[in-house]
Amino acid sequence: MSINIPNTLTWARIALIPVFVGIFYLPDSVLAAHMKNLLATVIFVVAAITDWFDGYLARKLEQTSAFGAFLDPVADKLMVAAALILLVQLGRVDAIIAVVIIGREITISALREWMARVGQSSSVAVATVGKLKTTAQMIAIPLLLYHAPLLSMNVQWLGTLLIYIATALTLWSMGYYLHKALPQLNAAEQLRK
Repeated sequence: MSINIPNTLTWARIALIPVFVGIFYLPDSVLAAHMKNLLATVIFVVAAITDWFDGYLARKLEQTSAFGAFLDPVADKLMVAAALILLVQLGRVDAIIAVVIIGREITISALREWMARVGQSSSVAVATVGKLKTTAQMIAIPLLLYHAPLLSMNVQWLGTLLIYIATALTLWSMGYYLHKALPQLNAAEQLRK
């Protein structure tokens, strides 16, 4: 395991997850509901910025590593999954949205791992539709966490709209990646026969 600045930032993101979740378990007498929302939003946004920053530093400082390449997306998926589960519990996101997004992440992660094993990882490299999905998701989640009007804008409505867009892009991107992997999946099936 390589210990460097980018990997340390990734570990810090993972360490923030229990803090992020734990905020909502504090009694209102300790932390008012609107402060829980604000603090959770800040933590999520800091984690998202750190995600970009650790990748930038890894390239800039030439500290990329196989472990970092593995850990970074795991940290992202854990934070997003934790946020979605919290939002379902808070009644701000439908459970089906969380199931679709988390299910897609598990499916595509497994697909990418399998494609790497057969030497075809470039076939399922991140595509534009995946980047659009991530962008919509990473804007929607903080809005849904914040859950209060901001500059007279209905944050909950906008966050809900964006999470539905993110879900549609999630399904589209999953179909895209599965279609790209189809030749390898078919070839593997032919070998089993």
